[in-house]
Amino acid sequence: MTRQASHLSENAMSVSALNVYPVKSCAGIALNEAQLDARGIRFDRNWMFVNSEGKLLTQRDDSRLALIRTRLTQNALVLSAPKVPEQEVLFSQTGETRAVTVWRSDCLAIDQGNQVAEWISQYLGAPTRLVRIAENFVRKLNPEFSRRATDQTAFADGYPHLLISEASLSYLNTRLANPLPMNRFRPNIVLQGCEPHAEDSWDVISIGSMAFDVAKPCGRCIVTTTNQETGERGDEPLRTLATYRKSDRFGIMFGQNLIHQTAGMIRVGDRVTIVKLK
Repeated sequence: MTRQASHLSENAMSVSALNVYPVKSCAGIALNEAQLDARGIRFDRNWMFVNSEGKLLTQRDDSRLALIRTRLTQNALVLSAPKVPEQEVLFSQTGETRAVTVWRSDCLAIDQGNQVAEWISQYLGAPTRLVRIAENFVRKLNPEFSRRATDQTAFADGYPHLLISEASLSYLNTRLANPLPMNRFRPNIVLQGCEPHAEDSWDVISIGSMAFDVAKPCGRCIVTTTNQETGERGDEPLRTLATYRKSDRFGIMFGQNLIHQTAGMIRVGDRVTIVKLK
């Protein structure tokens, strides 16, 4: 460990929030502890909505997805949305196998049946189906940023975890006329106790006993301009972030994508330590 990394690791950084997003682009669930499996936080982005051609639907396409709330029971995913009845989807890998597309990734998924398809189609007003990533399918990561052949994720945009520091959001909010909540950025891991955007300089960190590679900055899109409580869109924070967080390679950056090195458990309150700087 370099002298600089040793100094930084002495700061009292810790996890202040954990979130799982079972259905891609729908509301998340706050956790006190998170079990990490091969793909990331258990159940994170295990489901997603697709159109009739099998292509993913996200808040980029329809901001009303932000209003779909998710809940996990012992054996089911439960969905709720404005003006439609609650819908329960039993955990199952027995439906029809479908080829689906997540950006440039071709994936295998299990269709979750006609009942939930009718539910979401009624809500969005267009033919839509819910799929779950196939149990034995491995969606590998971009080898430019992945360090192990076994690294994988589910239906996340590209990486298993998104980390953002409270300090980075606080600094952004000093530049905005109307401060924004953290849920605009949909992080899995929120930490406290560092300087704004300190996470940009990290290469490997530990959270509790778990090690994570800091893969790359997260390039941000129109989803960050979507009010997660109402579905309404505005210009911020992209307009302001573009003035000080834009790069030719990654676009408008906010937060860091992480890859966990092994399966295990992380918890709110876990100490965060810098193992290696970039």
